Amino acid sequence: MKSRIECRGLSCDLLDARRPKPICASPDIVTISALPLLVLVHFGTPAAAADGCPTTEDEIVTDRPDVTNSSLVVPVGSLQSENGVNVSARDGSRIVDGTNSRLRLGVAPCLELLVDLPAYFATVRGPASPGFSDVAPGVKWQLSPLPGKVDLSAVVGVALPSGTSGIAGPGAQPYVQFPWSQELDGGWGLSGMLTEFIRPSDPIRRLVTEATFVVEKKLGEKTSLFVEYVGDYPDHGGASQFFNSGGLYHPTSTQQLDVHVAIGLNRNAPTYLFGVGYSFRLDGLFSACSPSRP
Repeated sequence: MKSRIECRGLSCDLLDARRPKPICASPDIVTISALPLLVLVHFGTPAAAADGCPTTEDEIVTDRPDVTNSSLVVPVGSLQSENGVNVSARDGSRIVDGTNSRLRLGVAPCLELLVDLPAYFATVRGPASPGFSDVAPGVKWQLSPLPGKVDLSAVVGVALPSGTSGIAGPGAQPYVQFPWSQELDGGWGLSGMLTEFIRPSDPIRRLVTEATFVVEKKLGEKTSLFVEYVGDYPDHGGASQFFNSGGLYHPTSTQQLDVHVAIGLNRNAPTYLFGVGYSFRLDGLFSACSPSRP
């Protein structure tokens, strides 16, 4: 899953965990975990905009390099691989992490399965410990289009306790997520995401709310730039906030190259991060089930 700045199913301060803590379950966990189901029941009817969901004729849209994930799923029968490497500095340490890989598979119209593979964190300088992040499977359902030409998805997933505890933290860590986006005139676009990270094994910060907001500008058919605000707000303790910016380039309709730079806005955030990435999509894995627009 995304590391520090590239946080997909992992809160951006989650990797600060350095020691196991006793499990302390909360009733809030049950309530928050039910949110995606309630939303899907309300919006996910058979009439829900299968016509508005991506097909293989559409250009690749990824969940990187910004923290804000795409509000669109991958086409039915398509496998998308998103990857990146980062260099970051925090608390006197310099760290290289990769490959921050996410695999996304379209299994039905407006529905995808995804998994964040373990990324390795290597300490170049300073006291930070090396190790792996958790593997984190999830499911994403596109609920759009909504009134006002807004695209919205609901995501539910869990980071399984498979990585290094000093990197990923102890225990299973579920999350629910709602990314949205809206295209504006002149190549401009707005997007954002609200995420609730749940940490049953942390008696102090069981819940972390993450809010993001992005402004994007297309510079032609293949290139776009973005700026992004990301804030992590735990139920106890100080918030982590940073500014992220970068660009995307599509050499083909199924490939993406990206770069981004992030700067921390307070002491709880990384000092800086620089990352590059490459993503690609393979279409037609279920050829009989891969629709295209007439």
